Amino acid sequence: MAIIRDVRAQLRRRLLISYRIDPTVAASLLPDGFRPQLIDGSALAGVCVLGLEAIRPSWISRRWGLRSENAAHRMAVERDGADGVERGVFIFERHSSAWHPVLWGGRLFPGVHRKARFRVDESGDRYAVSMQAGPHTLEVDVEVDEGEWSSRVFASLQQASDFYRAGRVGWSRTRDGRRVEPVALSSTEWKVEAARLHHLRSSFFDALPQGSAVFDSVVVMRDLPLVLTDERGSARGAALSPAAP
Repeated sequence: MAIIRDVRAQLRRRLLISYRIDPTVAASLLPDGFRPQLIDGSALAGVCVLGLEAIRPSWISRRWGLRSENAAHRMAVERDGADGVERGVFIFERHSSAWHPVLWGGRLFPGVHRKARFRVDESGDRYAVSMQAGPHTLEVDVEVDEGEWSSRVFASLQQASDFYRAGRVGWSRTRDGRRVEPVALSSTEWKVEAARLHHLRSSFFDALPQGSAVFDSVVVMRDLPLVLTDERGSARGAALSPAAP
């Protein structure tokens, strides 16, 4: 089966919600070969909520692209690679409103997805998104507000932007659960806006031991081109350690 190496899309909206996580709890969630990337003594994890359109392989015209709503629960991590320490994010679970990533994720391109129902309410600078997939739920309501920056981890919005941009590679389990595979998300343009949180519930983070996951900050990205690149054939992908089943 042919592998699609590059997938292009237009980002309508991306919400990056971050939690500070107790390092011991964070380490217990990761497969062998990965460790939490600590910032000021805390691990950093969260949810990436993506609204995409014009999704297609790089050789297909944008007008034939698909559309989807997506959510990924993830953690900033590091691992020892052939050329030194590699940093990125480990993705625990991905959900999508569309069937194409559910059917072909982890086959034609990396990234196993589960099917979910999304409800989106967008009004000006305010974004409310909810997701339901069996026992997995997410509710987030944020509003862009450039004067609102508040974080215990990042001293400034620019520092947060630099951190998220550096974490372009995401590792996740393969369909059989025995290995991990990498995909890189990048953009020729990059703009991050500060936002204010109105409401947040995540069944993933709410299930962690009480007090071990604390909301830190949220940023919004809008109207940007994206490229998702399969890195399974690169140095990052070739030497991956087996993950625990």
